[in-house]
Amino acid sequence: IYRNLIMPVEKVYMFDQFYSPILQDSDFDAKPMILMLGQYSTGKTTFIQYLLERDFPGIRIGPEPTTDRFMAIMHGTEERTTPGHAVAIQADKPFTALSRFGSAFLSKFEVAELDSPILRKMSIIDTPGVLAGAKQRINRGYDFPTIIEWFAAKADRILLLFDAHKLDISDEFKAAIETLKGHDDKIRCVLNKADKVNQSSLMRVYGALMWSLGKVIQTPEVLRVYIGSFWDQPYQHTDMAKLFEKEEADLFTDLRSIPRNAVVRKINELLKRVRLCKVHAYLIGYIRGQMPRMMGKEKKQAALLAQIADGSLFWE
Repeated sequence: IYRNLIMPVEKVYMFDQFYSPILQDSDFDAKPMILMLGQYSTGKTTFIQYLLERDFPGIRIGPEPTTDRFMAIMHGTEERTTPGHAVAIQADKPFTALSRFGSAFLSKFEVAELDSPILRKMSIIDTPGVLAGAKQRINRGYDFPTIIEWFAAKADRILLLFDAHKLDISDEFKAAIETLKGHDDKIRCVLNKADKVNQSSLMRVYGALMWSLGKVIQTPEVLRVYIGSFWDQPYQHTDMAKLFEKEEADLFTDLRSIPRNAVVRKINELLKRVRLCKVHAYLIGYIRGQMPRMMGKEKKQAALLAQIADGSLFWE
């Protein structure tokens, strides 16, 4: 249906130049994706290691910002890592559209493949730790929130990880969260390293986290926050051990439901794309109809651009 009916319309009206690239077969065949997002040292990579119950190629864990690149952990028969430039030209991977973000991003992106029962059903995207301050943000060399927006549209679940000792939301993290607008149903929050504080402190930490999230994520519904310590070490404070175990079971149950709902999500995303493409075609068709056939095209074009800028074009 997409290839025969929708794609020709997108090409005629250059939909890919304004919104998202034309979909490939790999986009429909891709496994469900989990997007990990959080500030540095919140335990994103350790969470993936705990979920897979093993290390993966290219893993680096430490208290400092160790993950300096986007990494897609996918299923493969051989353990290997593939650089982003090579992945962007592989038709069997759903990442060919990332080439439009340029060499600066592709040099900070790679795919790690390994054989794991979980990865046979889903893929995981590990992201660089979000930093504070303009210097780190500028030195990335690419637009971090825009990349997050692209992955969020492809993901089936978005996990926002927070450290019980670092609840502040930096400007870059706030900008990244704001790009998730429209994907609220995919977002789950994880308050990690919760065993490092006692019961009374944990209650205050949870309240502070909900207050901070309420200022950034403008939704009437309360986000689901899972509390625990997701690594293979014993709890430091055991007074909330039963709660942590229950929360972990609930989170993993939610993640196990992703493959069952992946097909429905892809259909919904395609329907949203078709509606957007239809509106785009109407707008472009209307603007084209306003252009003169022979003379005065440049003058009319400048007038139309001015009307688009002040919002008066479609309210005449």
